[in-house]
Amino acid sequence: MIKNDAIRGELQARLSIDEVRSLAGRVPTEVLLEALNDSDSRVARNAAWVLTHKPKGGICLIPQERLINLALATPDTSLRRLVLSLIERQGIAKEAIRIDFLDFCLRHMVMLEEPTGVQALCMKLAHTMCSFYPELAHEFSETLNLMHAEHYKPGVKYLINKLNKDPQHE
Repeated sequence: MIKNDAIRGELQARLSIDEVRSLAGRVPTEVLLEALNDSDSRVARNAAWVLTHKPKGGICLIPQERLINLALATPDTSLRRLVLSLIERQGIAKEAIRIDFLDFCLRHMVMLEEPTGVQALCMKLAHTMCSFYPELAHEFSETLNLMHAEHYKPGVKYLINKLNKDPQHE
């Protein structure tokens, strides 16, 4: 639970985009990271939303391991989408690839019951991780080919087509 009651109170409220931007500018990243594990799901989601509005330099300071663990564990799809967005903004280095996270992304990118944002972010992250290794890039390409785009929502269809045309993974 977040120790700063005033900030926690702000994060419990329904926030406008202007309030999110204001919080991103004045609340330290460490406080928002603490709030990601709050027992109140709204506080955790709002903290993640505020973090997505921090400058990229601030996002890169967040321990990626912590974000990945949260993405793997949370049952809250909104929080998962926001955390995956943070991971994607950070980028994934070849040395930092975790097999459990790659498996998670490969599994969730094809799940029709996942929201479009989660599917698309998982697809982008899986593509990045697989691109470091030719055998994984081939497996990723085969997975894309097996995904029947007509079953997916427009955002995912677009990304399937875009990645299929990407010469880097052919």
